[in-house]
Amino acid sequence: MARIVVTGGAGFIGAHLTDRLISDGHEVIVIDNLSTGLRSNLNPLALFIEGNVAEKKVVSDIPAEGVSAVFHLAAQSSGEASFNNPYNDLQSNVAGTILMLQWSKANHIRNFVYTSSMAVYGKTSDFPLTENTPCLPTSFYGVAKLSSEHYIRLYAAQGLQTTIIRPFSVYGSRQNLENMKQGMASIYLAYILRGEPVTVKGSPDRFRDQTHVADVVDAMVGCLDNPAAISGTFNIATGRKTTVGELLSELLHATGQPANYPITYEAGTPGDVFGCYADINKANRLLGWTPRVSLSAGLAEMYNYFATEKCQ
Repeated sequence: MARIVVTGGAGFIGAHLTDRLISDGHEVIVIDNLSTGLRSNLNPLALFIEGNVAEKKVVSDIPAEGVSAVFHLAAQSSGEASFNNPYNDLQSNVAGTILMLQWSKANHIRNFVYTSSMAVYGKTSDFPLTENTPCLPTSFYGVAKLSSEHYIRLYAAQGLQTTIIRPFSVYGSRQNLENMKQGMASIYLAYILRGEPVTVKGSPDRFRDQTHVADVVDAMVGCLDNPAAISGTFNIATGRKTTVGELLSELLHATGQPANYPITYEAGTPGDVFGCYADINKANRLLGWTPRVSLSAGLAEMYNYFATEKCQ
């Protein structure tokens, strides 16, 4: 089994990935500054280093002996928040990526797997989105993610074995419900759990490709030591579009709320695209990956997790 570094391992996706890697028998080093990640998400069997990978000292101190793979997830992950502080978004999403690329190259890391975002595509009407769809991001976050992809491409040309995944609208248990600027499903669920009207920013006809975190983790693990993943970029999604209205309907059903639960609509957020959903044929063909979790089952799992946590 391998020794693996997971940056952002106290975050939503990173925590699920860390648990999966450990359950598969790997040794995991987690680096997280806990700015949005939660200490409660940390797997007690992982070696935890509290720090920001955008700082040279933190990265230089990562123990490299025996490490064969890096999963780089540490990032500011809200398109809306990126408009409030573009410089912070740049530091978090680009500087951290460059430092981890340098570290990985210097330490001859076998696999560097980067978690990018659907936000790199931006505004388009060319659906479903393939990995070759032109990228014109409409948020500072999307620009930073796309910039990191280009840095990764340059390091790949120098011999670092890299893989880029682009998850779409990830949801599931352990998402940070305190973060009301990231994640449609988690934001709406947070309102419901507080017994408050759901505030929707934008039209109910907007659409996304809602993807359960377990499916994302399956895809990420499938990139380890997989020759077909090297130098590849992959959409990780369901390949189906779900409107905001449909998502709300499914969520109300999952939480046992009436169909007339109060919902208010406000103006959309800066840089928000009207819709997007993915073509996932490439991941299916080269990684042998297929999403397994339906939206209804995924939302039920998510609600049960947080409802149980709230009662404890």
